[in-house]
Amino acid sequence: QVDLVESGGGLVQAGGSLRLSCAATGRTFSIYAMGWFRQAPGKEREFVATTSWSGPTTYYVDSVKGRFTISRDNAANTLYLQMNRLKPEDTAVYYCAAQKNILRGVSRAEMMYEYWGQGTQVTVSS
Repeated sequence: QVDLVESGGGLVQAGGSLRLSCAATGRTFSIYAMGWFRQAPGKEREFVATTSWSGPTTYYVDSVKGRFTISRDNAANTLYLQMNRLKPEDTAVYYCAAQKNILRGVSRAEMMYEYWGQGTQVTVSS
């Protein structure tokens, strides 16, 4: 079992920045990749970014490339998402997720992530 707790959400004006954190506890040695997903009101949850837990692989959804940066601190078992130049359309609940299954590599598919945090609200005002 891996437990994930997000923090760092809040209200920010368009053009501003926020840094999300996700602390992992439990069987963290089993983690292969960790990622961020988000769900806006009335929409399905979507992939934002992901990173391998011990390698260089990272992926981003096109809409955040150049604005968001995913990173990790393995010693602290913590995942980060630095969000710059935020837009109102970035408003959503952001979820941290952990992938154990290595068969298909680092995944952008929600179904490949076995563990999820409870989410943190990010609201960007125009």
